[in-house]
Amino acid sequence: MWHLTCGDLAADSVRQLLGQGNGETVRVLRDDLAVGPLADIDSLPCAERVAFWEGVWPVALTPRPDFAVGLADDAEFLAGLASQSRPVSVWHGDSASEQLMLARVAAVLEGSALPFQEVVCGTGDSRVGTRMAVSMHAPDALAALYQPRTVEPDRIAELASQWRAVVQESAAIRRWTAGRFAGEGYKAIDGELVAACHTDWMPLARAMAQVMGHCDGFFPTDLFLYWRARELAESGAIELSDRAVAVYSRVQARRTVVS
Repeated sequence: MWHLTCGDLAADSVRQLLGQGNGETVRVLRDDLAVGPLADIDSLPCAERVAFWEGVWPVALTPRPDFAVGLADDAEFLAGLASQSRPVSVWHGDSASEQLMLARVAAVLEGSALPFQEVVCGTGDSRVGTRMAVSMHAPDALAALYQPRTVEPDRIAELASQWRAVVQESAAIRRWTAGRFAGEGYKAIDGELVAACHTDWMPLARAMAQVMGHCDGFFPTDLFLYWRARELAESGAIELSDRAVAVYSRVQARRTVVS
């Protein structure tokens, strides 16, 4: 069976639980589907999606992933799922990325007779303080949650419909709330990041942590927020002590004062 997870931390936890061999293979899908355009994510060479991640990744940060190869590999793997014989199990929690991964897999398996299961590791509530991602569970808790459920045709159709809708919308950000996806631009998250900065110099990491701690509907990663900070500095909304450094923990930030 294929066990699909969103991100390496989740994959490590699932591998630890399942052990090696026994016909169980964990496949990691690393793309954070909650952010960035999706219009060509299933269409090789995924040029728009690749360009987005190339821009998000700090130029000085190494090693640099080969986004073109990684995104194409994911698209090809998923496109071929329905034509192979191994059952598929998707592990998911309350992150928008995990839920989008589930919907994406449902879209490629819609109409297929391939056994399709889900392992529910979330609470169903994506608000801060309540939500749980697969990687957030201790090994014993994850073992207790390992209760695969068959994804029935009606649910597959609903998830597939949601996936097609978000791909068509191709918003900048997708939040998952009450079982539905809502797209938006960068305005709200940018406003929160600017508000978290003081007029005096402060660690950028502190402002980013404040945004993370109050963001319902999706998990804004440090990589994503560092990119938004660089974009805000480019527009003059905030100042950064260094826009080129690879590690944001070495960067100071302050809100631009308009005289």
